[in-house]
Formats: sequence, C-alpha cells, structure tokens
Amino acid sequence: MTSSRRPLLQLPQKPGGQRKVFRRRNRPTRLRQFGSGLLLGALGCGLLAGLLQIPTRLDAFLLLSEATVHLIEGVSTFLLGFVQLLAVVLLVVVTLGALVLVVGGVVRLVRACLPRRS
Repeated sequence: MTSSRRPLLQLPQKPGGQRKVFRRRNRPTRLRQFGSGLLLGALGCGLLAGLLQIPTRLDAFLLLSEATVHLIEGVSTFLLGFVQLLAVVLLVVVTLGALVLVVGGVVRLVRACLPRRS
C-alpha cells in the first residue's frame, strides 16, 4: 500500500504569501503615544489630588482605630468594622493605582520624546 504525502487539511493561501500571525505589529504613532501618556499621567495626578483631599474630610488614624474597636466589640458590629477595613484597603489600592498610572504616563511621555530605534 502506498500512501500519498498530501496533508489531510489544506489551508487556504493568501495572495500576500505571509500569514498575518507572523507580521510585525505596527507601533503606535508618536502623537498617540504622547496623548496616551498625557492621559495616564493626568488621570493618576487627578486621583492623587483627590486622595490628598481625604485627610481634610476624615482622619485616617481615627478611621483605622474605629475599625479595630468595632472588630473587638463583637459579632454585632463585625460587619461595620469589616466595611471600614475594606474602605482602608480600597484607599491603599486606589493610591497604588494612581501611582502606577503616573509612572506609566511618565514612561510613555519619555518614550514618545526619545528618538526611535529602527
């Protein structure tokens, strides 16, 4: 028995000859990279400015100590203390996110201003 060496599945060939998977991706333009860097930086700075307003509205140490007291008081106030601790964790996460946005914006701005490598 002889078997032909033809593959069982024939993929259609494109006129260009090269599949899209192996092509180099187009890099974003300088203007787009500069704009996204500005937007990321502005968003991060806005979040940080908003977070700086929080101490005038509430005392963070008072919030943390109240949360601890509510947790110690018992099961009846457990949910209130848990929500307050979640608020503290949320503030930390938002602060870290704002810092990441600022750093990302600065990196994009620097990359947009540097000369490109070929």
